[in-house]
Amino acid sequence: MNSIALACTAALGLLLFALGLSISILRFRVGVLSGYAPEPDQLLSKLVRAHGNTAEYAPFFAVLFLYLGSQHPHHWELWCMVGATACRLLLVVALVAWPSMSKPNPARAIGSLGTYAFGVALCVALLNGH
Repeated sequence: MNSIALACTAALGLLLFALGLSISILRFRVGVLSGYAPEPDQLLSKLVRAHGNTAEYAPFFAVLFLYLGSQHPHHWELWCMVGATACRLLLVVALVAWPSMSKPNPARAIGSLGTYAFGVALCVALLNGH
């Protein structure tokens, strides 16, 4: 198994679970047991959206990374794994750190577009015989 594929998978897993834990801690602190405030600039709203978005993409990336990582991946595939992981991390920062989710920001655009581009590239690698 390729160590880069494992590291990227672990990073996405840690991101997912860290976001989940952050939400639980914040819910306890503010006394909100379920749901979140509809205002896109509230921290709980941002964390829930970041966690949900991560939960949508991280599992499939993990499958791609682990399968391709077990097949002696090409260098460009490894770069795609690193790029996808970086874009997922950037997207979380863009959702949580910016003042509001209701307005676009460059980090969010780069994180989103990179997710799609690297995801498509890794799916093409899968179709090409790995």
